[in-house]
Amino acid sequence: MWADWREAAGWPKESTTFHSLRHFFATTLMSNGVEPQAVQKALRHANLRITLETYVHWLPKKDRPRGLVGNLLRQADGKLPKHPTGQDQT
Repeated sequence: MWADWREAAGWPKESTTFHSLRHFFATTLMSNGVEPQAVQKALRHANLRITLETYVHWLPKKDRPRGLVGNLLRQADGKLPKHPTGQDQT
């Protein structure tokens, strides 16, 4: 069945395995904004770390966390509002 599907989809026989389909599925989910926890469950990874180490580069750049450590340090120093997004609630 896999060979028939692969041929119908136009995927090359030489470099495409059934495991390639798994990666295609995961990267499609991640690049379209599906929560990493949902991808973890769909792939049945034992923990979120496995999913993130494998697929984090497929998260849209706008959705990747930025400056987490700096924001936490500024919050601890009282120089940043304690809003989850790090933005003022004005």
